[in-house]
Amino acid sequence: MRVLVGCESSAVVRDAFRAMGHDAYSCDLLPCEGDPRWHFQCDVRLLLKPGMWDMFIVHPDCTFLTNSAAWAYGDGPYHQKVKPGTLVGAERRAQREIALSFVEEMLSAPVPFIALENPVGVISTQVRPASQYIDPHQYGEDASKKTGLWLVGLPNLKPTSDFPPRIVEWPKGSGKLVKRWGNQTDSGQNRLTPGDNRWQERSRTHQGVARAMAEQWGAWIASKDRGERAP
Repeated sequence: MRVLVGCESSAVVRDAFRAMGHDAYSCDLLPCEGDPRWHFQCDVRLLLKPGMWDMFIVHPDCTFLTNSAAWAYGDGPYHQKVKPGTLVGAERRAQREIALSFVEEMLSAPVPFIALENPVGVISTQVRPASQYIDPHQYGEDASKKTGLWLVGLPNLKPTSDFPPRIVEWPKGSGKLVKRWGNQTDSGQNRLTPGDNRWQERSRTHQGVARAMAEQWGAWIASKDRGERAP
């Protein structure tokens, strides 16, 4: 297949498909962290021409699509100090509308098989419900991050191997036992140190998820092409 992975600079998903023998390319406004030979550094919409791709996977920027910082969409006054550069009020609401329009455009791209990935947020209420939600630990990764998949023409992704959590008492002294994975503190917060690249690290697709996409969807589409009954 010819596969385009949009809004990806890490090349994780792209390289998983290339490892399976597909002619896969990544595209992002940022340069590629992997081999640049199979990367387009441009607006992904420039590449979405009819007949160019068999499959399209896209990871839209989730900044204005998640449920986080819900307070910032109001007009104030705000209960906390607003960091310089943080959009609030009407400006932030306008950026959310732009982000939602981009999602709609990606889901209607002229490609027969599409998968759009994003964390839990407003896509399900403002565009359409997610086809499914997955977690990295369902695919052999020591991590937890509930993620939605919006699918066009594709079956749901099946879990592969569940990575066992550690069991901790939280809150301390409560007697309540909860599950936590390697990317989480005992309180459930992400372990990544705050910094300029934190958003990029958090948005990176886990290898186990990328491998499952390439193996399962690649085989499913191949069976469709052969006219076989899909499992």
